Amino acid sequence: MVFAIVFLSLVLLITCITYFKINAFLSFLIVSILTAVALGIPLTRIPITVEKGIATTMGGLTLIIVLGAMLGKMIAESGAAENIASVMVRLFGVKHLQWGMAFTGFVVGIPLFYGVGFVLLVPLIFSIVYKYKLSAVYIGLPMLAALSVTHGFIPPHPSPVALVVLFEADMGLTLIYGLLVAIPAIIIGGPVFGRTLGKLKTRKSELFHPQENKVQDNPYGRPGTWNSFMTALLPVFLLISLTVLPYVVHPSSTFVLALIGFLGSPSVVMLLSIIYASFSLGIYQKRSVKEVMVIYTDAVKDIAMILLIIAGSGVFKEVMEESGTSLQLAQSLQILPIHPLILAWIITAIIRGCVGSATVAALTAASVLMPLLRSTGVDPNLMVLAIGAGSLMFSHVNDAGFWMFKEYFGLTIKDTLRSWSTMEAIVSVVGLIAVMLLSLVI
Repeated sequence: MVFAIVFLSLVLLITCITYFKINAFLSFLIVSILTAVALGIPLTRIPITVEKGIATTMGGLTLIIVLGAMLGKMIAESGAAENIASVMVRLFGVKHLQWGMAFTGFVVGIPLFYGVGFVLLVPLIFSIVYKYKLSAVYIGLPMLAALSVTHGFIPPHPSPVALVVLFEADMGLTLIYGLLVAIPAIIIGGPVFGRTLGKLKTRKSELFHPQENKVQDNPYGRPGTWNSFMTALLPVFLLISLTVLPYVVHPSSTFVLALIGFLGSPSVVMLLSIIYASFSLGIYQKRSVKEVMVIYTDAVKDIAMILLIIAGSGVFKEVMEESGTSLQLAQSLQILPIHPLILAWIITAIIRGCVGSATVAALTAASVLMPLLRSTGVDPNLMVLAIGAGSLMFSHVNDAGFWMFKEYFGLTIKDTLRSWSTMEAIVSVVGLIAVMLLSLVI
């Protein structure tokens, strides 16, 4: 009976989001409360359960996501992202433009949310298409594959950050493993697969109008190359170096280890990165403190709904815990003849195919899979990445990214499925294979 309730709850959640078009946060909240009632949680305990679910989920990741959004907004507004893209095109040359675009998408995709990166880089793609008379899909897909992979695997993006907190994984190790998983996924799903689409015909999209470079009208000018790269990649450098340092410092150096532990905290890393960006892309570029703060305020507005969706998923997770359903699920899933990481990928992929949103799919799956992690002893960092890989699978007509790609690149639905949906499936499957290979050595 309990499993039937959980199954019907997931079906109701998916139906609310996809058929009735109810906001994902409200859907999570409503379904979680109904599920709590159905599972026998006392009515007086339900409000406490809702509040506890939000508190325990958001407490560890609000700072990271908010600060990450601020950093991404500053990089976009200052012109640093466009500067990085231009440098990559010059560095790789026309002959290897696909690889240059993939690398650009990877570097820019680390600090920027997917939607921001997409809108920011599409004009660059088309300027190259017009200049060199190349296929838009051939040039653009590698860059967008990299953006998609960073969105699914790499902190400080909301989904992997939330999963790290939920599974009590290590942010630095997840980042390192995520980079190892991301590289083959980007290469195969981007430049390698993109070569098969060179003759894919596109029509001029009426929704796309080439945009003028806003930085040219920017009175502050464009930041330098070194400044742009250093600011964008600073969180990555800090997280990796501060994760590795404890292994090389002598155990007797307790103060040094404590200092590294403090500085290596993801929240502190993001705060240090924001302080640096405020000077390097703000005050150093002659912006006033007030103008920098306006950019940060706008960034928080952009991610408000993402934070609420994550909070809603935390309520559903807490209902599973409070009712004892998590333990029963763990005992049942544990006997299935499927590796836990593969099972995590399958469940997440199915939910992604139903709801369309990678973030919602990952967080919904996490609520079900958390007890399995505890009972099997699977590496939590790899579980984060397996779910991230599954969340990229089955992108089709219920996914906003599918329609953005279709309309901007002027494709038919058939050709969008052949290019975009296939690319997403490739990076998802390659990501899972890479995670399974890592599980053999970790």
